[in-house]
Amino acid sequence: MPNITAPDGTRLAYHVIGKDDGESDPLVVLPGGPMRASRYLGDLGGLAERRRLVLLDLRGTGDSEVPADPASYRCDRQVEDVEALRLHLGLERMDLLAHSAGGSLATLYAARYPERVARLALVTVIPWVIGEPATAEDRLEAAQLRAEEPWFADAFPALTAWLAGEGEPDWDLLSAFFYGRWDAAARAHDAAAEEESNDEAGERFHDPAAFDPPALRGALERLTAPVLVLAGELDGGPTPALARRLATVFPNAESVVQPGAGHYPWLDDPEWFAGRIGVFFGTVASRE
Repeated sequence: MPNITAPDGTRLAYHVIGKDDGESDPLVVLPGGPMRASRYLGDLGGLAERRRLVLLDLRGTGDSEVPADPASYRCDRQVEDVEALRLHLGLERMDLLAHSAGGSLATLYAARYPERVARLALVTVIPWVIGEPATAEDRLEAAQLRAEEPWFADAFPALTAWLAGEGEPDWDLLSAFFYGRWDAAARAHDAAAEEESNDEAGERFHDPAAFDPPALRGALERLTAPVLVLAGELDGGPTPALARRLATVFPNAESVVQPGAGHYPWLDDPEWFAGRIGVFFGTVASRE
């Protein structure tokens, strides 16, 4: 298993998926969760057929070591882990894709190292970094789009209870709202989440002390790299409107909405997802 050593000595593993065409640098991928092992990303809907992917297991997840200091799980403390990976790969600038909570880390990295980012794709990312979390109203509005689904009548009361803070969330019912298609593949993907996630790390990841929205906005003014902010049409966190607000903090950004997609858009329509991301990063399909 290839690995690097973070500045604090923690060993971090990464996974390489896809063929090296000898011409393109790899696409570095940061997982969400927060703090879920990168294997939940799979091959990102076939994107690995278009571009070699380097998927980082964040500290304390997957095949990476648990750090000596649990405080280092905080999002801003992991920026130097990403920079250590770039240096290890020998990239002057890197293409970077981040999913969900990984987008907070990617955005902080872009603010600290704007000259090291070639292109940045943020996939279904809630803009915690600028102090705009998904609201209960966001999630309820998105949920109503699923009213004709056969599971909706049982799941919607569980969603309202969760958003109201009434007891422990019933994820057996709630998880359907995170997928555009609540089919066997989505159920299997969701079932793996508990084993793949570091809950302690996840609780520390989005510590409010990690973020300074005014300073971040100022720092991002130096980012010249193109940015793609992708939202799922049916996702409640972020909704397409919230994703568009995230796009406004970057000088050179576009926002797109994947039709019929939830929080894991590569599962809902792999061809659409891999095609749109591939176009952004300038890749071409290798399928015969």
